[in-house]
Amino acid sequence: MTKATDIRLTVRQQAKKRRIEKALSEAGLALYGSVEIRRTRCGNKTCACQTNPDKLHGPYIVWTRKVKGKTVTRVLNDEQLADYQPLIDNSRRVRELVSELHELTIEIIEADSRRRGRPGRSGTASR
Repeated sequence: MTKATDIRLTVRQQAKKRRIEKALSEAGLALYGSVEIRRTRCGNKTCACQTNPDKLHGPYIVWTRKVKGKTVTRVLNDEQLADYQPLIDNSRRVRELVSELHELTIEIIEADSRRRGRPGRSGTASR
């Protein structure tokens, strides 16, 4: 097994790796999910919201995320939104940084001279 320290990086790759590591270390708390504003219909058949889109209930601030494959929704108040939105933004940024790190790693592996001539070099899956 190759240790990460055995893989050679160019100066540019080292700089990019350090930038990603620094940004990840500064990210802070991260809250997965998304926030949106919703207007809804209630279950009362005689309520005006059932027939008139202008009479929908709300607006409600809703935080939605997946937990064990199920969608979980929580209604937030304005204060919670102010507190949670930066955490959700951090989560998005962390995912972007991890994606950049994955792409950099693939770039490094693809350029690894020890890999030349090995099966699967063309990017096709072996059978």
